[in-house]
Amino acid sequence: MSAASPSAPGPLFETAVVAGVGLIGGSVALGLRQRLLARRVIGLDASPEVLREAEALGVVDEVRAAPGEWLRGADLVVLAAPMRALAPLARELAPFLNQAALVTDVGSVKGGIAAEMERLGVRHFVAGHPMAGSERGGVTHARAALLENAVWVLTPTDHTPLTALSKARTLVEELGAAPVVMPPDAHDALVATISHLPYLASLALTHMVARDERLSLLAAGGFRDLTRVASGDPRMSRDMVVENKGALREALTRFRRQLERLEADLDEPEELLEAAREGKRTRDSLPIVRRSLLPQRHDLVVAVPDKPNQIGAVTQALGAAGVNIKDIEVLAIREDGGAIRLGLETPEDVASAAAILQTAGFEVRGRA
Repeated sequence: MSAASPSAPGPLFETAVVAGVGLIGGSVALGLRQRLLARRVIGLDASPEVLREAEALGVVDEVRAAPGEWLRGADLVVLAAPMRALAPLARELAPFLNQAALVTDVGSVKGGIAAEMERLGVRHFVAGHPMAGSERGGVTHARAALLENAVWVLTPTDHTPLTALSKARTLVEELGAAPVVMPPDAHDALVATISHLPYLASLALTHMVARDERLSLLAAGGFRDLTRVASGDPRMSRDMVVENKGALREALTRFRRQLERLEADLDEPEELLEAAREGKRTRDSLPIVRRSLLPQRHDLVVAVPDKPNQIGAVTQALGAAGVNIKDIEVLAIREDGGAIRLGLETPEDVASAAAILQTAGFEVRGRA
């Protein structure tokens, strides 16, 4: 098929609702829009200021301040409220949900919300946790790239339909993240060790510095890196660890044993050296994702049908008009089509390319 009249691929979802348009919710909404995964993205939030900002920034297509019958038109609902507000939000939305809709969340503790959604009778719920974030919160700092290459844990229960889990996996993959499936209790035990325990350790260390001015004079880069998570939102962090206190207490018990072992090794230099070598091996094997070092991009996302020569048709149309493509990436391919991202030099190039491709019949969305 030529570029003159390509048929745009159908999205995964007709109407997606992101309930809670903060950093993660806003990033999910942007991912849905920029990757053409939903025909319409609605932001639901109790804060008029957040909704105005989300709409002004192009994070969502439209906004709502309260749930209602309009929710029955959504075939994807993402609960992205802070941890303590997650269960109350679920109870508020449940009476209006389309029973066939895929419902998921982005909370960092899974056992409680999974049990609550089962109690509410939300059958197609798949609890999820994207392992991504930033010390800078709010929709202002939302970006689809925050989710790219991130591990996204999905925690189905014994009652989760396989069709719902399959849809959730596809959603996560299409957003550019890597899905990992495990039971809710296994997830909560793991994040207690890798996320919630380090937060409490950071608090303990920063409290020691706060109580001795001499320590604060010497605390430099290494100490700041070690205690970085202590700079997160205090209320949200508090709610996160309290929600997972059962698993966190077990992790704290294991941590105390490790500290006691290391204390004993102070009298056994060879044992301490081996512990240091093991620590270095483990630390050096951890993956590094340097998202912050990516240069600023001016992107245009183009929907393409799954037919021969569609990428060629796009690049030829822009090349003939003198638009220089700096980068190209296939974002998604599905049976009925997919999307490609064009990296362009300037916002003006984005506008020119969008006009050229829309004239040729392609569906596009820009990001400067």
